Amino acid sequence: MSRIGKLPIKIEPGVTITVDNDFVRVEGPKGKLEQFTMPDVNIEQKDGEIIVTRENDEIENRSKHGLMRSLIQNMIIGVTKGFEKQLEVNGVGFRVALAGTDLKMNLGFSHEVVYPVPEYVKAEVKQNVITISGISKQQVGQVAAEIRSLKKPEPYKGKGIKYVGEKIIRKSGKSGKDK
Repeated sequence: MSRIGKLPIKIEPGVTITVDNDFVRVEGPKGKLEQFTMPDVNIEQKDGEIIVTRENDEIENRSKHGLMRSLIQNMIIGVTKGFEKQLEVNGVGFRVALAGTDLKMNLGFSHEVVYPVPEYVKAEVKQNVITISGISKQQVGQVAAEIRSLKKPEPYKGKGIKYVGEKIIRKSGKSGKDK
């Protein structure tokens, strides 16, 4: 039995969940989310809890079992609390500003990089820290990864865009002085 999949999901107050043959819909104070259900995985709602079961013990169905439970749990957390990722911009002359719904960044290129922020997430900028927030964990993570990929942190000086709390393994420069 899946250690994650067999755990019941507690339904938070103020959250309504609709389960039909093809979709699970979760609605809460922050918004609505929808996820398709996977074949051979059953979802039941009883006594203020969601229970996810599988039809058989095939390898593929075992992996879908835990995944479906995690997706539903993340949907409930998203519509009640939301998710956020923070990115830090490091480097001399590297700047970030929010212009309308676009992030305008000076990242050491000969031109300014403009990233249009999608409507399903919200971006905030304080000094050189970008905060991406939204109700879908997948969408928040995807937008943060796309912004980070514009200028990944390099290992010599650590310049670039990194997640807050991310450790960059630093390399020493040329070692010609030692000889």
